[in-house]
Amino acid sequence: MERQKRVAAIHDISGFGKCSLTVALPIISAAGIETSVMPTAVLSTHTGGFTGFTYRDLTEDLPPFAAHWKNLGLQFDALYSGFLGSFEQIDIVEDIFRQFRTEDNLIMVDPVMADNGELYSIYTPEMAKGMARLCKSADLIVPNLTEAAFLLEREYQEGPYEKQEIEELLKALAALGPKKVVLTGVWFDESQLGSAGYDSTTGEISYAFSERIEGSYHGTGDVYGSALLAGLLNGLGLQKSMQLAVDFTCGAIRRTKAAGTDIRFGVNFEMEIPALLKNLGLVK
Repeated sequence: MERQKRVAAIHDISGFGKCSLTVALPIISAAGIETSVMPTAVLSTHTGGFTGFTYRDLTEDLPPFAAHWKNLGLQFDALYSGFLGSFEQIDIVEDIFRQFRTEDNLIMVDPVMADNGELYSIYTPEMAKGMARLCKSADLIVPNLTEAAFLLEREYQEGPYEKQEIEELLKALAALGPKKVVLTGVWFDESQLGSAGYDSTTGEISYAFSERIEGSYHGTGDVYGSALLAGLLNGLGLQKSMQLAVDFTCGAIRRTKAAGTDIRFGVNFEMEIPALLKNLGLVK
């Protein structure tokens, strides 16, 4: 029997409002992959649209956490980082990548720091520069278009976009250091929304789209990133993993919109997991 793959997910955890670890852990685990978690912060809710939330910074816990894992001889098929709770955590996570990198594992960075043209409230331009440095340590990065602008220190441009514009962005992001880039929130017309991918080792550019659903839903970047990683570790190539992630995310959004759920609460990805597993070929 084939050895079970293992991921280290380095994200914050919000007690309510589906995002970060409460999204990554169930999705990646459902895809048959053992998921170890390293929390960067603990919040009562996420910060998008909620007020009065509690926030506990776990920066000091990360080095001993990693040291214990190292002492246990743990190895990971992928390390996947998302929201980091402080500037200091960027250097710490960079060091964790160095400690656990092997010749054939995948280091994936979702540079969670901005959306809709603006940095998140706890992020500073200095942290954005630090995140660009962390991206140099990655094999794959998954920014949205706002994050791409901050990583490249450019002005954010509203869509719709031109293909040439997106492809130039992909190549500029790959020049930061990662071999592969997936850019989310890409659209060329009002009818479709999706992602664009670039593999600098082959020069291949690929796209994955689904029908556009109006509205902005919290946690969808984490849903997308987790499904993308699940596809890659189950042997799908970059483009197929992108389409898998787009279809899964859009299916979850459609369910949430139909139910009229408060957009702050996150999307109903749970009911989409059977479709994800079918598309992965794990169930019939």
